[in-house]
Amino acid sequence: MVILSFIRIVKFAFQDFFRNFWLSLITITILILSLFSINFLIIVGVVSQAAIASVESKIDLSLYLATDANEEDIGVLKNELTLLPEVTGVEYISKAQALEAFQFKHKDDSEIIESLRELGNNPLNPSLVVSARKLPDYEKVIASLDNLSKNNIIESRDFDDHKSLLTSMQNITYKAQQVAILISIIFGAITILVVFNAIRIAIYTHQKEIRIMKLVGASNWFIRAPFLAEAILYAFGGVLGIILIFYPFVHLLQPYLGAFFEAGNLQLVGYFQDNFIKIFGIQFLIAAIINIVASLLAVGKYLKV
Repeated sequence: MVILSFIRIVKFAFQDFFRNFWLSLITITILILSLFSINFLIIVGVVSQAAIASVESKIDLSLYLATDANEEDIGVLKNELTLLPEVTGVEYISKAQALEAFQFKHKDDSEIIESLRELGNNPLNPSLVVSARKLPDYEKVIASLDNLSKNNIIESRDFDDHKSLLTSMQNITYKAQQVAILISIIFGAITILVVFNAIRIAIYTHQKEIRIMKLVGASNWFIRAPFLAEAILYAFGGVLGIILIFYPFVHLLQPYLGAFFEAGNLQLVGYFQDNFIKIFGIQFLIAAIINIVASLLAVGKYLKV
């Protein structure tokens, strides 16, 4: 008996879904747009993390040393830096190496090369390039510089620009997430209104059947059930639609985002594949709950049972 009732409910839901096909299509389209904005929010998070990780991997702390610093003092400073727990490596770049790198970088700029020749000597400072485990560790390393015995040979450092860049990236990511959340809320509200009206129309077109069901003693929940099943059908159609649309979109978008953010390790498609059940399962659950709530509101307002 229970199985037969379930079959009837599902059959009724499918019949109404296809009877009002264009309304069902509009409902699913609105739901797809809502889910698209949510998935775009996920993309923003994945891309921002990959971009920040890419920038962090290229960040280091360059300590420019006095031009007259002797090799012994530099060696002592390098050893002291290496012993700091936050430091993973320290590279010494001599004046000669710095000059060679500078000349190679500006090999196509004849004015700069000519200016170096006119100087007649090497104007560049030797430096120590410090690599830390994580971005916050650089602040600890900088705070520790004053405690080193040979800190007096350090003339300057160049970490502040890197920090500003990361701060800017994080601010952009935060603003993009806020916009995506706002869009998701707007589409969510529209989805509720569309489903509400779709169920209301379904109730109106089935007034005769509903009166007959009441006369033969059908329970209130048996009358409500097909409309709730139809709401779940909308959710399933929306999630299925976003899967079919979103994967080609991600495939197309990934190379451009990876190149733009210089994030070679960006794997959008892999991320969605690895978290397929979690991402789309949760989205189906949320969409189904929203649709069911909208259906219950419509049923409670327009179905006198």
